[in-house]
Amino acid sequence: MRRLLLMIAAALTVLTAAASDEAEVAALRPVHSAYLVEIGASRLADTYLSPVPYSGTHFGFTYQRYQAMKFSPDRWTMSLTVRLGLDKTDNHARNSSMWDLALSADWGMMRRYAVNRWLTLAPGASTTVSGGAIYTAANSNNPVSAKASWTVNFTGMATARFHIRRLPVTVTYRPTLPAAGVFFSPDYGELYYEIYLGNSSGLAHAAWWGNYFLLDNLLTAQLEFGSTYLNVGYHGSIFSTRVNHLTTNIFTHSFVIGIAGEWLTLNPRKGIPDRARVIHALY
Repeated sequence: MRRLLLMIAAALTVLTAAASDEAEVAALRPVHSAYLVEIGASRLADTYLSPVPYSGTHFGFTYQRYQAMKFSPDRWTMSLTVRLGLDKTDNHARNSSMWDLALSADWGMMRRYAVNRWLTLAPGASTTVSGGAIYTAANSNNPVSAKASWTVNFTGMATARFHIRRLPVTVTYRPTLPAAGVFFSPDYGELYYEIYLGNSSGLAHAAWWGNYFLLDNLLTAQLEFGSTYLNVGYHGSIFSTRVNHLTTNIFTHSFVIGIAGEWLTLNPRKGIPDRARVIHALY
């Protein structure tokens, strides 16, 4: 009996020491940053300004930041996406133009699951704050339709990592679908001057899929040429609101190109630990 107790105590000591040793292994969490520009086609329709749809060109800039979370870096990833979009469109007669300017910031967390050696899936959630305006000079009385919203979204990420000969390639698909939130819209025929004078009731509306729908898709292939990566891909967005007898539709399809890289913040006094683990945010 005494020998059995000694064996159990020895085993517990070994396991405790191994766990302690593993905890001492530092986890390095590099920041994955990407700077993307896009150009493509846009289609606008806003019945507050015009019953006629407009079509033209879409321009955009996106900053993305991913990093493994500190509390559970092997499982959880944080994401930040800031996007600026500009659309220049014309009606079918080409005698009137409509401009759309939009800015959004999205922050979220995703739980990573390694399906196999090359495929990682990461479902999660995010929250987005956005604002902007649609403008047309054809309306002398009320030429602007303002946009603002806050939403809570379903999001996720699917990452496939492989090699083309010796070139590492990471293909990432990132969808975002708002599930609930709040958005701004005036009443049908209500002037912004009236809102300025104090008619501010009924401007905020609860967002759900029946009156507020957005599906944002970003697909990129990351070609890792040394420490600087080249990103190419596709960005598509379907946005629609229907409230107060007003309808807004904004559809964009764009080619995306940009650069990306991974960055580490280190203490110059300590340097890189000898047994450090590098935990990448995407895979």
